[in-house]
Amino acid sequence: MAIRCVVLDFDGTFTDVVAEGTPYVEHFRRRLSELLGRDVEDAGWAQEEERVLHSSEEPGWEVAGRVVAPAVADPYLLSNFVARRLCDRLGVLTDLAERAELLNVLYREAYVLAGVAFKPEAREVLEALLDTGLPVHVVTNAHTDTVEAKLTKLAPRGRERLRVSGDARKFLVEPPAEPDARFGALPETTRVEGALKRPIHLRRGHYYEALRRIWRDTGTTPETTLVAGDIFELDLAMPAALGAQVQFVTRHNALEYERRAILALGDRGGMDPSLRAILPRLVG
Repeated sequence: MAIRCVVLDFDGTFTDVVAEGTPYVEHFRRRLSELLGRDVEDAGWAQEEERVLHSSEEPGWEVAGRVVAPAVADPYLLSNFVARRLCDRLGVLTDLAERAELLNVLYREAYVLAGVAFKPEAREVLEALLDTGLPVHVVTNAHTDTVEAKLTKLAPRGRERLRVSGDARKFLVEPPAEPDARFGALPETTRVEGALKRPIHLRRGHYYEALRRIWRDTGTTPETTLVAGDIFELDLAMPAALGAQVQFVTRHNALEYERRAILALGDRGGMDPSLRAILPRLVG
């Protein structure tokens, strides 16, 4: 089915998230140290991070008792995961809801300070997408104003037609605010046999609401939408389950289960480290 709408993730998809993340991580650790009243470096931050990066387990970012994303995918997820592990080891911030809210506040604070490092082909690809005349939307966990400012700095031709939906909270596994038959038909979880022991949670209601608004406003459907992102679990799993075509913009540390999940989609899935690989998906 022909593509009539394009939905793009932002961080890690159109940006070099490792380069951008350096000032973020520095601020995050400094503020966490202030809040805990002790230097997290002295408390073992580097050692904890090393354990996570070289673990044989499946370290995941946990929200409300569910693992919702791989912990090692980007500096934002990794910092959150290491902070949680460190708090557990130190026996601090033991109220998990309070801890989650505090770390979310730190994320928002630190994200404002993140650098601006677009991938080399970002402007070229955005211009090519906008030149098609298709509706092009960015749906991101980051704050709308921050992403808008970065895109304005990049200044692709046709920038005024690029829409941003921030604060998508793709990590929240909960129903949408309004009941919806299409969402209700989603299975709760899916699995990637032989590559991932835990389930992948699909019912991400807040993210769904952002997509539903786009489909309503553009008169399109999941089946006529291409969604591109760099973390399968956060960006692509639910849209794929809804019938969308998806493009996995592979990270340097893409995980085996992410690759297998894309391959299992057949013609509806694609993967490539370059954003340019999105463009042939719009033809035909």
